[in-house]
Amino acid sequence: MAPPQTPPGGPGPADPRRPAGDGPLPAKTALRDQVLAARRRLSLAELAQTALALSEEVLALPEVRRAATVAAYVSVGSEPGTGLLLEALRARGHRVLLPVLRPDLDLDWAEHRGAVGLARAGRGLLEPTAPTLGTDAVATADVVLVPGLAVGPAGERLGRGGGSYDRALARVPVGTLTAVLLHPGETGLPVPTESHDRPVAAAVVPGRVLRFG
Repeated sequence: MAPPQTPPGGPGPADPRRPAGDGPLPAKTALRDQVLAARRRLSLAELAQTALALSEEVLALPEVRRAATVAAYVSVGSEPGTGLLLEALRARGHRVLLPVLRPDLDLDWAEHRGAVGLARAGRGLLEPTAPTLGTDAVATADVVLVPGLAVGPAGERLGRGGGSYDRALARVPVGTLTAVLLHPGETGLPVPTESHDRPVAAAVVPGRVLRFG
């Protein structure tokens, strides 16, 4: 059974991964608002179709097919759904790591043990209840799948503004596939960047995979 997901539309601009008092570039805020507004207009049928298509695309990636460990995440709100993907990865024998948000907004990691091993956490997130493995556990993954709102032509990833995944991506060894999962229309956008931003190596959207670099 796929993990439960937060109803479409939330979390909105006041996202759990975005700390209070964050001061991003105005262009980032404008693009975030634009993408979030578009996501709130998606129907349940569209979200379900995207979740299925993304699962098929990710599972077909050669890096995923030979991976022992995949770091992923539990989607919330109108994010591209990961429930089907997470269960398929486990069914195929992959070890799956999921993030646990720390009070300092850094990410710890724990092994995914199925929907029964997920619990409601603060900020509206679903997190694994298995023992945490430390912030450096993401470096042991052969593939790292991350959330995002948009990606630029060179892999510039627009996140929610909290910096959690930028810190996590900084720990991933060079050469490891890092990929953001997105809805149609969220690729090739003019994503502003700051010094702490970490690009991704690929973007997965329904029907295609974009590689950068």
